[in-house]
This record gives sequence, structure tokens and C-alpha cells, in this order.
Amino acid sequence: MKKDNRIIQVNDINIGQNIKKLREERCLKQTDVIAKLQLQGINISVYSFSKIENGKQNPTVSLLICLTRILDCDFNYLFSDNESGISSL
Repeated sequence: MKKDNRIIQVNDINIGQNIKKLREERCLKQTDVIAKLQLQGINISVYSFSKIENGKQNPTVSLLICLTRILDCDFNYLFSDNESGISSL
């Protein structure tokens, strides 16, 4: 039987959770954000965006940069621990 060699980082900051929180605070649907991303040249599906928000897929740097513009937030916020307000960088 093969062992899974992946490392699971349980205490890692969930960037997707921060993205979802910002999106919901701005009363935007996933499809609204995806449409704005696509207008900026980021080709992403609803399925992939949902996986990012749920922590099942990592976002690309270009997606994160565009999200800071769309969600009008500081880049460091995406990497912060929202409960403590401390950035993990």
C-alpha cells in the first residue's frame, strides 16, 4: 500500500476563508467576482473559485492581486488570521 507523501498544514492560514469573508461583506456573489476576474484576464471557473474559498485549492498570485482590487483590500489582509488580526507574513 502506498503512503500519501503530502504534508497537511493544519494550522496554516486559510486564504480562501479570508476571500469569502471579504466577498460576503461586500455583498458580492461568487459569480460577480468571477465575472470581474475574467474581465481582468483571469480565467477561472465557478468550480475552481469555490474550491479556493473552501481551502481545497491554492489561488495563483495573479488571482490574489486582482482580488485585492476587486475586493478593495490590502494584500496582507488575505494572509491574516482574522481572529487575531495578525498577518502571518
